[in-house]
Parts: sequence; C-alpha cells; structure tokens
Amino acid sequence: MQILAISLLALFGVHQLYAHSISTSRNFTVDWNNDRFLKDGEPFRFIAGSFHYFRAHPDSWQRKLQTLRASGLNAVTTYVEWSLHNPKDDTYVWNGIADLEKFIKLADELGLLVILRPGPYICAERDFGGFPYWLLTKYPNIKLRTSDINYLFEVRTWYNVLFSRLKPYLYGNGGPIIMVQVENEYGSYYACDKKYRTWLRDETLTHVQDNAVLFTNDGPSVLSCGHIEGVLATMDFGATNQISSYWARLRQIQPKGPLVNAEFYPGWLTHWSEPMARVRTEAITKAFVEMLDAGASVNFYMMFGGTNFGFTAGANDGGPGRYQPDITSYDYDAPMDEAGDATAKFHKLREIITRYLPIPNVPLPAPVPKKHYGTVRLSACCSMLSEKGREILSTGVIVSTKPKTFEALDQYSGFVLYETVLPDFNRDPSILRATGVHDRAYVYIDEQLVGILSRETPIFELPISPSYGTHLQLLVENQGRINFGPVTDFKGIISNVVLDKDVLSNWTMTKYPLESIEDIETLIASVNAEEQNAVLGFHEEKGGSVLWNGPTIYYGQLSIADGQIGDTYLDTRGWGKGLVFVNGENLGRYWPEAGPQVTLYVPREVLKSGDNRIVLIEYQRSGPANEITFTDKPNLDGH
Repeated sequence: MQILAISLLALFGVHQLYAHSISTSRNFTVDWNNDRFLKDGEPFRFIAGSFHYFRAHPDSWQRKLQTLRASGLNAVTTYVEWSLHNPKDDTYVWNGIADLEKFIKLADELGLLVILRPGPYICAERDFGGFPYWLLTKYPNIKLRTSDINYLFEVRTWYNVLFSRLKPYLYGNGGPIIMVQVENEYGSYYACDKKYRTWLRDETLTHVQDNAVLFTNDGPSVLSCGHIEGVLATMDFGATNQISSYWARLRQIQPKGPLVNAEFYPGWLTHWSEPMARVRTEAITKAFVEMLDAGASVNFYMMFGGTNFGFTAGANDGGPGRYQPDITSYDYDAPMDEAGDATAKFHKLREIITRYLPIPNVPLPAPVPKKHYGTVRLSACCSMLSEKGREILSTGVIVSTKPKTFEALDQYSGFVLYETVLPDFNRDPSILRATGVHDRAYVYIDEQLVGILSRETPIFELPISPSYGTHLQLLVENQGRINFGPVTDFKGIISNVVLDKDVLSNWTMTKYPLESIEDIETLIASVNAEEQNAVLGFHEEKGGSVLWNGPTIYYGQLSIADGQIGDTYLDTRGWGKGLVFVNGENLGRYWPEAGPQVTLYVPREVLKSGDNRIVLIEYQRSGPANEITFTDKPNLDGH
C-alpha cells in the first residue's frame, strides 16, 4: 500500500530514533541508560502545565502564559486541534484563536519549552475529540484511528500542512518544542491497530526527524495497546497511593528511560447535570512530591483550563440514555481558574515546584479586575422558526424520503429542523418514537411545542393526540460530538421516526448552523418596531415562560464607561438553555436548568468602552423580565 511509509525502525534501530550528532548545537534526547532526558547534553527534567491555546482569547495568552511561568514551571503542553485549523475540507485557519505560531513564540519568549500533542485525535473534552466533522461527510464509513486508507490519507494531508509551519519551532531547529506526541491515549481505544500506530510514528518522524523526542501517553492499565516500539512511553494519572505500582507497570513494557506522568490531574472534567468536579489540594501535593522525589517529569493537566467557546465542547457516552455533554467552562478546578488567575492550589504547587526547579525571574501578574456591570434588559426579536427566521438564518433546505444527519447535510453544529406530515391516526394517545435523536429534539406539532426528546434519558417516546394537528417538526440540537471511546458520532436524526407502527417519511430538512452573527443581526434588523413590540409584550406578560413557538432571539446593549473594562460573568439564572454572543463572539452554551454552571465567562478582550452588543438565542424558556446580569463572581456550582 503506497500510503504506508517504510518503517524507519528497520533502517535506524529502536533507540537510534533519538540519536543526535554530538556536534549538534541544540538537541533534546532520551538518555535510555540513565533513565533521564538530556538537553544539550545536560541532564534535564521538566515540570510542565497544560494550557490549550484554543480555550483562551488570543489577546490574553501572554498574561496567562506569564502566570503559568511564574509558578516555576519550565514547559507548557498544548494539544493541536485539527478541527480548529481545518474546519472545512481544503480550508485552513491560522489567525486569531488559531494562531498557534504566536502561542509558541509567546511561550518561548517567557522561557517556556513546549510539549506538542498534535493527535491527530486529542480527546480534550472537545467536539469529536478534535477531529473535523467533515471527515464523516466525506467518508461516512471511515474507520477513525485505524489503518483505514481514507483516514491515513487525510492525516497525511493534515500533517503536511501542520508541520510545514511548525518545523522551525522544533528544538533541534532552534525552537522551544522538545517533545511531540504520537496519537493520544490509544491504549484506551478499542481498535488496538498496531499497523496504524507504527504508520503514525513513522509519519510523525518524517516531519520531526531528530529535532524533538516522540512520546506516547496512556493510562497505567492500558499501556500495552498504546505503546509504540521506539517511542518513549509515558503515563497519566491523578492523586493516588499507587504511584510505585504504576511505575512498575511502565517498566514492564519500557525497562529503561525517564519516568513521566504526562497528564497529572489537579482537577477533573464536568458534564451538564453533574456537580462541579473538585479535587483536594492536599491529595494533589502529596502525589506530586512523591513523583518528583522519584525523579519523574510531570505535566499538570490542566494548569489552566479555560473555556469551550462556541460549539466546541464535546461529550461522553455512558450508554443508552446516558449521553453526557460537557459544560462550557473548562475551569477543571485547575491551579489557574477560568479567568487565568492564580488560585490557592496554584500557590501551594508553586511552593513545591520552586524546591525542584530554579525560580524564574518572571513576576506573577495581578488578577484582571472582575466587574459587576449590573442588569441588562433584552428585547425579544423573533422566533428562529418564523418565516423571516427561516429565510435569513437557514443555509439550505433538503428534501429526502428519510431524515439525513448533520454530517450528510455538511453541517458542523447548531440545529436542523426536520418536518413531515403525520399520517391519519385515531389512537389517543399515539406514540411518537424517535430512538435516533442525536442529541436533543424540540417536538412541535402545528408549530406548538408538545415535548422534548433527549439522548440524555432512556425515554425515546412521546405521547401525542390527533387533536394536536398533523404538521410534525423536530428541531434537533447538536450538543457536542463524543470525544472519548468510539468517537464516530453522527448528529441529527440517525434512524427512523415512528408513529405507533408507521415509519414516517418524506422529510424536509432546514439547516440552522447559527455560525453567522451577521445573519442573526440581519434578522433582528429586519423585524420592524411593531413586530418587536408585539413579541416583547408577549414575553413581558409571561416573563420566564416556555417558548412554545420555537427558539427566540433576544438582544440588547451593555454600556461600559471609559476605563472600566474588565473580565465579567454573564449570569443566566432564570433562563432555560441557549447560546450567547457578545460583540459577535460566540461565548458558548448556557443551561442553568441543568447546571452546575450558571455563569458564562466573558473575557475583557471581547468588551469595549461604550455599547457592547448582546445577543441570546434562547431555546426553551425566557428569563424573568427578559433580564440578564453581568456579575463579578463566577457561579460554576449551581448555587
């Protein structure tokens, strides 16, 4: 098969993958015989922290990286998100929040080395584990993370683009990147495809060569399927009293080499409807010191968590009726909070780090002021499903005998409206069954909400009456693609919808990707004052009520005086579920009904002096008096 590279092991031997010429001025290598790293020939140990550039506003990177460096850490670890940089087939983005080169340069300027995790699968609690959705549009039967020829072709194409930009930043070429990961926690993946692992190692090596160290990372119980011959194996685990037994497991597959915990968890992830994950500092510090005393290198996952802006949050699948979407915040109970400020956990870890590494001459930045801007009353514009809403917000209408998925419709996220005419039925109630809803369907009959079907519960049936009418609408929301395990997760309606025993057919599908704030603003501007007042009056009268006619767009202005710009938090208490834009920036999903997250972090970098445009798309229920509050305190615990 032409796509498969010849194994470089056969040419160079296992440990020679890391061999460097003695005359090389810069080199980072593994000293296998002495169980350590060598940096320019000198023994080296890293204590690093994860910070994903795509979870912070780019204008805040320098301050947050400086905070990370001031902790005493000597390296920063980041994933590279394929979907961010390659959102459409043959389309690449490298500016704004996708300016990876800027992030690497800023780290280098602060004296931070860089550990790069390019995947191509990253998990990271991101939509589809960082894969671009269009892989499923282009190849509906693709076998991800295997030696499937279509998958290998797309990875090779992506890596050629990515590494053509990153080669100058590899350590051997004068840059700060000392290590590059091959795959990500592959031992936890069911496929266990050795041919693929070997191919990806060789493909990565063609770009990295001997200019950085290649490594894998897996949990202690799944090392055998994740380890790749000739590549440094590392592990991930949190606070535990089994550290010595974990190192022993590593030695069973890799008898020599440095000990590395590439993901040491000072916190944990949180799904909607769960309590916010919290991890005690005392447990973390005890395990941390034990690893450092054993001579290990350690990377905190996360040192700074940040935010899943827009539609980027992923999900986990606990089985039928146990779909678990991730919250918008990725605070992660990390040593640096969601705003990037140092916490009590940060200061305790800093005290420990400086016992083992030289103290950097980098001042700890002061926290950015948090502002309480008060309450803003929003105007209600119109329903997303109104005639004008369809005309302006939809990006296409498709007719098909059977419902099509988001991916078949070439849509990333947002909503698809599925419509059909119900057959004559006399049974009261009849049962509408839709087991293939991915992920949440707002069910309307004759344009009135009659119920919700959700993948988060084991209930896939809805009783309906002939008196409701005959025009069936299922507005299906993508709440985030699965990011761990079998991640192939088609969205929309993926199987037949049935009324009693009749399979419903002849569907009209309207696409609402909600990616264009310009289209949303055009819709708001198109509704005349009389129409706006009528809608606003309805919601004033029934403030906080269910939106029976579909998701509704609300808008308003937050006025900020000169010199008063700071971070703030949008309190969504009293609202149902939806999406927020501030000055055109999609801040992500809110869902206070489910919790635990109630506030959305609003970085100062998206705000300005004067009027700031606020747009909400509320899916379920308007807030009392259509009001929102900008507060100076986060609420991630649902209190």
